[in-house]
Amino acid sequence: MTTPTTTQPDTARKFTAAMELPTASAPVYTTILDTDLGPLLLTSDGTHLTGLYLEVSEAIDARLDRMFGVEPTPEDDLEIFHRAEAQLGEYLSGHRTQFDLPLAAKGTEFQRSVWQALTQIPFGSTAGYGELAEMLGRPGAARAVGAANGKNPISIIVPCHRVIGADGSLTGYAWGEGKKRTLLTLETRP
Repeated sequence: MTTPTTTQPDTARKFTAAMELPTASAPVYTTILDTDLGPLLLTSDGTHLTGLYLEVSEAIDARLDRMFGVEPTPEDDLEIFHRAEAQLGEYLSGHRTQFDLPLAAKGTEFQRSVWQALTQIPFGSTAGYGELAEMLGRPGAARAVGAANGKNPISIIVPCHRVIGADGSLTGYAWGEGKKRTLLTLETRP
């Protein structure tokens, strides 16, 4: 595996679409995509992508229930799901380096600031938790940044896989080191 390079705050690119707050009373729609990474569960409020999970399980169902407080409705025919599927396919085949999708992630103000900072780590690069804390103007908040990173509901598109340990280790990825390594390798291959 080619070792990804670490980004510095002054070299970070801005994400093309800011995350919006989800509407409190919005419905939750889901679809499952079959990919080379395995099944991906996507969630939406009908307009925005609100979640991308790298597994389909009862634990994810319980997380969605806690987050939204409503029963998700399976819906395969939303425009946002079609756009996400097309862009994820391009990304996984090595033909896309940025996503252009409307996002609405449910979280605290601090979590959302961390998730927005994640979108500024360039494709093919990595950053440490401390670097992200510095980017946010909170140099002593590396652990809080790590906790927020672990609650990122929109994996891949909000690239939490690009965060590594201070020693360069592939630590702290909710979906496992193997998937993290796969995504980082995908982003660094010629």
